[in-house]
Amino acid sequence: MTDTSPGRPVAVVLGGAGDMGSRVVKELVARGNTRVVVADLRYDRARKMAAELGGDTAAAFVDANDRESLAGALAGAAVAVNCIGPFFRYAEKVGLAAIQAGVNLVDICDDDDATIRMLALDRLARRAGTMIAVGVGWTPGISNILAVKAASELDEPLDCDLTWVGSTSDAEGQAVILHVLHAVTRSTPSYINQSWVDIPALTHHRWVEFPRPIGRVRAYVCGHPEPVTLPRFMPQLRSVVLRGYLLPHEIQDITRGMIDLGLLDTDRKKEAVAGLLRPLLPLFSQLGDKAAPPLSAIRTDVSGLKDGRPRTVSYWSVDTMDRLTGIPPAIAADMLATGVIRPEPGVFPPEACLPVDPFLAALAEREIEIERGEYEGTLEDLAERTAEAAGGRAS
Repeated sequence: MTDTSPGRPVAVVLGGAGDMGSRVVKELVARGNTRVVVADLRYDRARKMAAELGGDTAAAFVDANDRESLAGALAGAAVAVNCIGPFFRYAEKVGLAAIQAGVNLVDICDDDDATIRMLALDRLARRAGTMIAVGVGWTPGISNILAVKAASELDEPLDCDLTWVGSTSDAEGQAVILHVLHAVTRSTPSYINQSWVDIPALTHHRWVEFPRPIGRVRAYVCGHPEPVTLPRFMPQLRSVVLRGYLLPHEIQDITRGMIDLGLLDTDRKKEAVAGLLRPLLPLFSQLGDKAAPPLSAIRTDVSGLKDGRPRTVSYWSVDTMDRLTGIPPAIAADMLATGVIRPEPGVFPPEACLPVDPFLAALAEREIEIERGEYEGTLEDLAERTAEAAGGRAS
């Protein structure tokens, strides 16, 4: 059970000993505004981490498959951060536990189907007086906030494209691998002409520009929450499409080959493949002419009208996955615990509950650099120019 003695508010990080959760823990401890509890199934690892961080950082055991265990870990907390993945399996369980415990929750859920289920908890959360901020990480998370920022700089924002790039040398957790396999092996929602449509993953390619050492990538549609949430909370948008890309480039062919061989057509097979792939990630990162950089990236492009003319505003960021994913929920949890954000009951994505400029300022304080570009024309014009520079076609 969480310590409820007087003092600083308690922030419980579920999955706090994991790859992403450990970054959240360290960020919260560094901020110093909360007493942090590292809650994890691997209690020995959580206890070791808490001891290394010192102060009043504590450890707790939690099993996300056990309702009583979740309730015990959440008891007495001012805010919780959920980093237990894969989220298509655990986000809803944790969300329900937070509602039942009356604890405000920030999570980093990056699965579109799980996000839809989380949004469906809105009425329960409102009745309980609990706030859930869903998808506050890298993508979704930073990506959504950048969409709001870019849209605010246009007189009439219309279309939004989002692109992430992940590297096999920038992550090692099995939950991350399962998420990617889940995202690229099924039809996934995009928002086109003011309607949601299911598009097969690994299709609808588009060339997208990132700073070196990433450079230009030919990204593809895959499952992610942004096309699910942005149109709901930014109804002025007529289209929202998300694409992703894995480094090194050869990973795309390997993934397609596994799909064609029928190795990823059931959850059981995906679990087995993820277990086999995890120790091989360092080898995969060495494929091709040069090693994949240990970096991830996000880019958000919003086009519309400015002064009556077609215009596109773009924002992008490149950093390590754990920083891009772990710093945003720590910022949001700290804002909730300290009253910077006044919690409103319900379930909200980042674009509906986080203050844009203060959030971006907090990212800048943690040296997450956000770059900006502005271009004449629409998203299609920008894609065409990028494709021509890459010696290819727009799609």
